[in-house]
Amino acid sequence: MRVRRSLAVATVLCVSAALAACGSSDFKNDPRPPAPIELSALVNDQKVVVSPDSVGAGLATITVSNQSGDPATLTLSGPDDITSGQILPGNTTQIKGELKQGDYTVSAGGQSTARDGKLTVGPERKSSQNDLLLP
Repeated sequence: MRVRRSLAVATVLCVSAALAACGSSDFKNDPRPPAPIELSALVNDQKVVVSPDSVGAGLATITVSNQSGDPATLTLSGPDDITSGQILPGNTTQIKGELKQGDYTVSAGGQSTARDGKLTVGPERKSSQNDLLLP
């Protein structure tokens, strides 16, 4: 009786181990994408400025401040086009988007007389695989 019980327990353990080992062999352990970056943009009556003006490709959040006297719409024109909604004078907004490698022209759109700015996006930033990501 005791031998049968031990044999049954051993069989259950072996079957459990065998089933646990059955996994998909095509699972890819891809590294994490690059951490999102924060950019800031200023629109005033004379010009549009993006800081920093050179970054690596990947997800970006751009905080835009309209310090001009007119409503503005920030537009990035390049490999992809990214546009904010209307930003009233003295207000800020954020736009999020995937920046692809290439050169972008940054304009205030609408009736703005501000000179266009430039943004250069280089190769994709390195993975954030082993970086501590804070909220």
